[in-house]
Amino acid sequence: MTVDGYIAGPNGEMDFIVWNWNDALKQYVETITAPVDCIVLGRKLAEGFIPHWAGVAANPNDEDFAAGKRFTDTPKVVFTKTLNQSEWNNTVLAKGDLVEEMTQPLGC
Repeated sequence: MTVDGYIAGPNGEMDFIVWNWNDALKQYVETITAPVDCIVLGRKLAEGFIPHWAGVAANPNDEDFAAGKRFTDTPKVVFTKTLNQSEWNNTVLAKGDLVEEMTQPLGC
């Protein structure tokens, strides 16, 4: 992530996120995400992240089904200046100043 909060290229490309998801990497990600009880996202990331994992969670045959359920069921806070209401389950919007919002209970 860059200092200004971007994780994509200038045109929104995410092609840098390509590597071998071997068993060791999958175990590492599972270990670091297991204790997470609230996911904080920016609106642009949320628009891809939330629907993607909801789709995975809806398919018990998907190899990432357990992760999909975990990410879908975990409460989320989406920081936004443009949305007026959340369109996603288990998600609330944070519309105020980032520092002020992060120092208050986020609804998770």
